[in-house]
Amino acid sequence: MQQLAISGYDERMGKRSEVEDHVVFITGASSGIGAACALAFARGGARLLLSARRVERLEAMEVELLQAGAAAVHCFHLDVQNRSAVERAIADLSQEWRAIDVLVNNAGLSRGLDKLWEGKPQDWEEMIETNIKGMLWVARAVVSGMVVRGRGHVVNLGSTAQDLAYPGGAVYCGTKAAVKLINDGLRQDLMGTPVRVTSIDPGMVETEFSEVRFHGDAARAAKVYQNITPLTADDVADAVVWAVTRPAHVNIAHVLMTTIDQANSLMFNRRT
Repeated sequence: MQQLAISGYDERMGKRSEVEDHVVFITGASSGIGAACALAFARGGARLLLSARRVERLEAMEVELLQAGAAAVHCFHLDVQNRSAVERAIADLSQEWRAIDVLVNNAGLSRGLDKLWEGKPQDWEEMIETNIKGMLWVARAVVSGMVVRGRGHVVNLGSTAQDLAYPGGAVYCGTKAAVKLINDGLRQDLMGTPVRVTSIDPGMVETEFSEVRFHGDAARAAKVYQNITPLTADDVADAVVWAVTRPAHVNIAHVLMTTIDQANSLMFNRRT
């Protein structure tokens, strides 16, 4: 991963980072954007609270994160689709981890690229349960504590798909449109509190996303990124940290980001 610039942190000058010793909770942190966010916040000295379904991957990351500067790392298994599991996981946190300063609602996925009438209901259910309901269950469990403590920042991972649907992506695009509106509704609900809400909305990012979409078909997934320069997970993590480290009175509502080879969900510059 590339070295990320953490706003307000300068190793040469020994300055304190804005996220140093802050508890940063990242869902879906075992790979891709979630893992890149973990490393970026580690470099700022944050205390990392990491969850994923593949907890063994999280545990394998711990040494690297501590070496990068994380003040502490706590990993646990969590499937955000399970509301009772989410509520129990947050309630069972020890006092030192319960005061979450930053929530990065990253867990999400796409399944299939079929025409609507040919789509697989189980794919739809997994996208809706993860991308929409999972985000809601985690936000509900965490944000109430932020309000009580009078501090906090919620970052939701959106997508360019929220603004423009593409063929075969109706359900996935619909879930990301829901994320956008839920993000904005939450920001309005929190008016009058110091808690901030941001949606980071990337376009094409080369991660395991396409391989997950195509149920492990690596060859098909690789074709998505052919003849194009996509964003990297580190690019997105840099935007997440930037939004979180703005002055306390500044709320970044949305960050829409794409590679220079992408205009929107439908327009790409593929070099031949």
